[in-house]
Amino acid sequence: MAEEYDLKTDELIVRKWRVKNTLGVLGQWQIELGEPAPSTVGALEPQLLKENSSNPVFMRKDTKTSFQWRIRNLPYPKDVYKLSVEQTERCCIVRTTNKKYFKKFSIPDMDRCQLSLESSALSFAHANNTLIISYEKPKEILTLEQEVLREVKKMKGSSDGEVDCKTQ
Repeated sequence: MAEEYDLKTDELIVRKWRVKNTLGVLGQWQIELGEPAPSTVGALEPQLLKENSSNPVFMRKDTKTSFQWRIRNLPYPKDVYKLSVEQTERCCIVRTTNKKYFKKFSIPDMDRCQLSLESSALSFAHANNTLIISYEKPKEILTLEQEVLREVKKMKGSSDGEVDCKTQ
């Protein structure tokens, strides 16, 4: 796992995971939080297929008090969206009443702490063709993040973002 923090605001910018496959080779980075890095493959190979820029883009960007997801390029009015929590699958579901968009997503932080999902903590807003979904962080997650932030502050960060990180 790799995390990137803003040294001024102590905000978590990116969290990404990398696991070994069955042959023991490290796979691609899976971004859990933050914006995915722009693909350079399309710039190198212009004949490759590229997805439409008007397709919905799903990304996670947390705040201090809530988990937050943004889905860009959703032009429908606010009353079309319906959010629900599926307890058995431990995920949240976004759907539209006009059946144009459907998305299931989990909250890995809640899964790691083995906390149940509450539908009362889920809310959403819509502005500028972007649906913003918020899930209020429980107290257990907030205290865990405070402990992690204390550990991060113990590390020395330089101006270019490199941190002295002891791996062994």
